[in-house]
Amino acid sequence: MGKIVLGCIADDFTGASDLANNLVRAGMRVVQTIGVPDGPLGAEVDAVVVALKSRTIAPAEAVAQSLAALQWLQGQGAQQIYFKYCSTFDSTFSGEIRGNIGPVTEALMEALNTDFTIATPAFPDNQRTVFKGYLFAGDVLLNESGMQNHPLTPMTDANLVRVLQAQTRRKVGLIDYRVMARGEAAIRARIDQLRAEGVGVAVVDALSNDDLLRLGPALKGMPLVTAGSGVAIGLPPNFGISPSSRASELPAARGLQAVVSGSCSLATNRQVLDFIKAGRPALAIEPLRIAAGVDVAAEALAWAAPLIQQGPVLVYSTADSNAVKSVQGRLGVEEAGAMVERTIAAIARGLVERGVRQLVVAGGETSGACVQALNITQLQIGPQIDPGVPWCHALSDAAAGQGLHLTLKSGNFGSDDFFSKAFTMLK
Repeated sequence: MGKIVLGCIADDFTGASDLANNLVRAGMRVVQTIGVPDGPLGAEVDAVVVALKSRTIAPAEAVAQSLAALQWLQGQGAQQIYFKYCSTFDSTFSGEIRGNIGPVTEALMEALNTDFTIATPAFPDNQRTVFKGYLFAGDVLLNESGMQNHPLTPMTDANLVRVLQAQTRRKVGLIDYRVMARGEAAIRARIDQLRAEGVGVAVVDALSNDDLLRLGPALKGMPLVTAGSGVAIGLPPNFGISPSSRASELPAARGLQAVVSGSCSLATNRQVLDFIKAGRPALAIEPLRIAAGVDVAAEALAWAAPLIQQGPVLVYSTADSNAVKSVQGRLGVEEAGAMVERTIAAIARGLVERGVRQLVVAGGETSGACVQALNITQLQIGPQIDPGVPWCHALSDAAAGQGLHLTLKSGNFGSDDFFSKAFTMLK
């Protein structure tokens, strides 16, 4: 394959698809890999997104995995590196550990021998904006959006400068909305000023896609960019690439349809309710029954077997924050999450073995578990369903040699009717 121009490292699987989606919409040919590949891809692409499952692991392990991904991307000739994290800027939070976004950023900067980078999770298409360094989800501060109750990565502070400064030894600064409004030259001047002041990482305000498109040219030649997926819309022109519908073409869809969901986000709760209200078959799995030794996966597959012949089915563990905390109190936070992920992943594999070839997976950690259970190593990125969520195409040993259409949906993304809309789009 030819040398790639943009090498990306994502800290979870749905986030990787989110980033790849924005790059494809901007005209790049993109492949998403599951973990660090063993060798060259053997395909002509402009960008590769290496998907890691490092968002909620110990910082030292996240750093090691990210550096391994960097080494592989450098070996493919990547001209710029993009470290992608969630648009809610959350990562490992336990005891004295305050997150791994900062440690990974520091390690990548040192490996790339660069003294400056930017940081912004802004993604206006999904109502994630940054103003005066504060992250908003819709019209409210992040810590008032429901993210303060996240079972694994609660976000109780919306001030990104403060949050990031607690995670890094480098000085953190701000490129505010007034600078952004004045365009590339002003942004570059502010970067020069911050570097002179000893700032190593600058949080960037962004209120709209226009801000991100003004930011893009100012990042040309920067060895490392750290961001959510929004910044991606302004980078392809730096490499002489323009939008093209051919970048998102996938093989024709066929086979049965299903949804599995392990997300507890407010958005996914609404999507589950919408699916049920539409009269479609849905089965809730109970974590305490899994813990009691019941083969919940086998039960779910037996329930789904006759129903998937008639249309899409949903298997979910989605619940509100109080229900999640109750289960965590009995089983422990990590064990409760891992147990549910393993069960949903086993159900996903069983559904594919039974003929499902169009599969929607909701939840970042759930997506990681499902992709690994399906032994998927690469995803070809296709058309967008909703902002940040594309259909993909992959090969899995569970699919009997056939291709599998797959979408990995971040818990917070998608319209209320996302599950139904996704399948309609493939017809």
